[in-house]
Amino acid sequence: MALADAPPGDLIEAVSNGEGIRLRRDASGIGIRLPEGEGFGLQAVPIEVSEPAGFGWVGNPQLVLEVPSVDAVDLPALAPPLRWHTALPGGTNVNVVEVLAPGQARIRSWERGVEGETLCCGTGCAVAAAWLAQRTGQRQWRLLPASGEPVTVSLALDDQGRWHDLWLSGPVCRIGTARPDEALLASAP
Repeated sequence: MALADAPPGDLIEAVSNGEGIRLRRDASGIGIRLPEGEGFGLQAVPIEVSEPAGFGWVGNPQLVLEVPSVDAVDLPALAPPLRWHTALPGGTNVNVVEVLAPGQARIRSWERGVEGETLCCGTGCAVAAAWLAQRTGQRQWRLLPASGEPVTVSLALDDQGRWHDLWLSGPVCRIGTARPDEALLASAP
């Protein structure tokens, strides 16, 4: 049975890059349980910023800044100096969030590697929601990224900011099929 056809709540366990992952179908679409444990979670913000800020590691670094309006932020001007800050070896993704109501926020993300704004950064949404949960006690967040397609994050936090059962859920659709060039397949071991 494909996950999209599974009843809500059914879990599928899989392995990706040697790590066990869990997927589920819920009211928000397809959810993935993000990594937890030693090294994962919220950490002290390693740089000085003027906005309320959070920082976390979810397999990649995420800086989150709370702003009054995500639309008013000149992300191409704001993000690169933070993304490349010397206190952050390897850099960080930069996310700006605007809280709209309890459990609901807008988010825009500047991703390292892309070196630009993306329509949605799932790991950025996860860390933003974990930070907002720590600040507000609200354990489920509906985030509205630049794509306009809502992402839901639910989690539990311990006293040290480590998350448990951090689920990232949203709509899923197939956008295409990739077929590797035959020459690549012939050279595979």
